[in-house]
Amino acid sequence: MPSREELHDKVLALPREPGVYIMKNARGEVIYVGKAKALKNRVSQYFQNEARHTPKTRKMVSNIADFDIIVCRSEFEALVLENSMIKKYKPKYNILLKDDKGYPFVRVPLHEPYATFTVVSRVQKDAARYLGPYGGRSAAFQAIDAVSRVMGLRTCRRILPRDIGKQRPCLNAQLGRCCAPCSGDISEEEYAERVAQAVRILEGEYQDLAKRIEDEMYEASEQMRFERAAELRDRYRAIVRIGQTQKVVASGFADMDLVAFVQGQTRGCLVTLHYLSGNLHEKEFTMTEGTSEDDASEAIGGYIKQYYALRGTAPGLVLLSHEIEDMQAVADFLSSIAEKKVTLSVPQRGRRRELMELAKKNAREEIVRVETGKERRSKALELFGQMMGLEETPETLEAYDISNLSGTNTVGSMVVFEQGQPKKNRYRRFKIRTVADGQDDYRAMEEMLIRRMQRWADGDERFAELPSVFLIDGGLGHVRVAKAVLDRFACDIPVFGMVKDDHHRTRGLVSPDGREFGISTVPAVFALVGRIQEEVHRFAIEYQRSLRRSGTVKSQLESIPGVGTKRREALLRHFRSIAAIREADVDQLAEVIPRSAAEAVYQHFHSEGEST
Repeated sequence: MPSREELHDKVLALPREPGVYIMKNARGEVIYVGKAKALKNRVSQYFQNEARHTPKTRKMVSNIADFDIIVCRSEFEALVLENSMIKKYKPKYNILLKDDKGYPFVRVPLHEPYATFTVVSRVQKDAARYLGPYGGRSAAFQAIDAVSRVMGLRTCRRILPRDIGKQRPCLNAQLGRCCAPCSGDISEEEYAERVAQAVRILEGEYQDLAKRIEDEMYEASEQMRFERAAELRDRYRAIVRIGQTQKVVASGFADMDLVAFVQGQTRGCLVTLHYLSGNLHEKEFTMTEGTSEDDASEAIGGYIKQYYALRGTAPGLVLLSHEIEDMQAVADFLSSIAEKKVTLSVPQRGRRRELMELAKKNAREEIVRVETGKERRSKALELFGQMMGLEETPETLEAYDISNLSGTNTVGSMVVFEQGQPKKNRYRRFKIRTVADGQDDYRAMEEMLIRRMQRWADGDERFAELPSVFLIDGGLGHVRVAKAVLDRFACDIPVFGMVKDDHHRTRGLVSPDGREFGISTVPAVFALVGRIQEEVHRFAIEYQRSLRRSGTVKSQLESIPGVGTKRREALLRHFRSIAAIREADVDQLAEVIPRSAAEAVYQHFHSEGEST
């Protein structure tokens, strides 16, 4: 197998022509198949800016040991080849659908006497007629049952004409559900006509038959044969209902399809809604593993190519929740399958946009249905480990935060999450001693971690367990301070900073070497880190408030005559720390509180007997 450097050289030698690329692992197994307008441009993207890849792509790239290419004459030819190779190799990192067994057909041997309908997995090269494909075996059996009832067709296993007259008709005949060809009362030609009519219904061509039955119904009514008219009415309604439903299958499933991708915390969902004459007729969905929101375009593109190729048909309009690469080429590919023009579009407004939101809602419901709390937590930790480049999935995360009130009452908090859940009996809190006044989060963080690690080094049972990962609430400066402390204790456990954006929301994670990892596109990791960050901050604030309530920490302003609660709060709000108030002169203090009170404050901090 070529080295990483040799792979880069191999990429540089690729042609800028359309084609298919085949990624392989160290065992020579095909792990991904893709299509490209220009092979050199597309393949080189996998080996550049790897930090910007989605977790799924990053994992795939880390397993690439070699690759092959097949140059094609056009982008369309490449797309067709890509689809056939995905079906052949079933690569691990491609979006994969079930094979043809998941999409059955209804088979009817019209050339045989007294033909019966059966469900089969695939079309064979024989003289039988095949209808479908259907979304599943249950849907196919329901179609057979419905059309057999309305047309009075047999569903038994008797061999006809051999068994005609040998046994009395079954219960279905007595209930009026079967015309009982086994009795010999109906000819082979008459029965064949019923079967042909049933086939037309399953193909969605029911109007002529329905009209003929409707005419018979009116004629019976005029002749005052009301029981016969009622029977024909029920039959007419059943044919119309079944025929409209089957038109969805027979005419490319629908007039319009909506395909939406939604990423949950542990998996994604691709849902397809089929519409006929503006009405929703059917829903299908496929779950995806290891995807993120950034994979939406690739997931939808790969899905629709396989989905419609397996069925051999497509509606004239397919609405997508996300723009896909090479939209027109994929539309041409679907048009070649359906043998009619197929248009792909991403709705931006109006009724179609509302329908797309409905499709997304259906996808979210399917995700909620299959996900469990334990599974979400486990998957979140797995994805966290992959994103951070950890060799193993972390089991325990230990987080730290510093809190102070306008530069005073500095405290620290430590929270622990095991298997994605808070372990509150391992929470710890620290009253910071080295930062008496002013705000110095770096020194405070350093003190807290030194005390924590020293307890571990001294064998303190309450601090005996070390985590899989340390998380620090703060940016690069905070995480470098933490790394320096861990190095002092010869501890090589990974440490990352939990970075917030301008709106004080979790933005990502930062490593001591300055690399920042965006996590917003991976909901499971984003939710996990956000929850930890909120919990460690809550615990610190709660400790600080409890100290204030208990009177453990007293403001140095409380004993100054003429300075009440409102004036103390005003001073702290303006100067932000006791140290800044101490350094202010009378004029500066008088800008915030009355001059007499300002003089009292100044005298308090600058008299000979001032306490420090």
